[in-house]
Amino acid sequence: MSLSRNEALEILKKYNKEEFHIRHALTVEGVMKFFAKMQNEDELYWGNVGLLHDIDFELYPDEHCKKCIELLKDNNVEEEVINSICSHGYGICSDVKPEKTMEKILFATDELTGLIWAAAKMRPSKSTKDMELSSLKKKFKDKKFAAGCSRDVIIKGAEELGWELDTLLEKTLEAMRVDEDAINNELMEI
Repeated sequence: MSLSRNEALEILKKYNKEEFHIRHALTVEGVMKFFAKMQNEDELYWGNVGLLHDIDFELYPDEHCKKCIELLKDNNVEEEVINSICSHGYGICSDVKPEKTMEKILFATDELTGLIWAAAKMRPSKSTKDMELSSLKKKFKDKKFAAGCSRDVIIKGAEELGWELDTLLEKTLEAMRVDEDAINNELMEI
């Protein structure tokens, strides 16, 4: 049985209270839905994986991609979803390799969404909507900027997908622009 979006959101909110973590989850959900649409895949399924991908990070950062297995099983989340979620931490905190296109996109975009959001917050508009790819590329090249966002993971993710890095940057930025207003509105309601 697949989760509804509301069920996935309730699971997220059960373990995440900080706006930062909820915003990140909503952002990755939107990015995953954007790419699902591009790939003619199930937007709800991909979105739910994005929404729940960091379910354990706020409470159990040292057990990330490990504690989530227990939390998700306790909430009757499907094994396939759990496996996909664990794969986004491959090589860092998980041995589960991203195999499916959806898993590779989650792996590639998770860190990147953090970098893009950090860059957006530095802009006068505090938005992705007026951010140019060239500006994002400058921030990407500056290793001191958003140093916690692994450029190596982003580059490896693009390679795993067989995409040029610029394509990944541009499409992820576009995806974040699409949902920015909806995410801001949803955060006001939470």
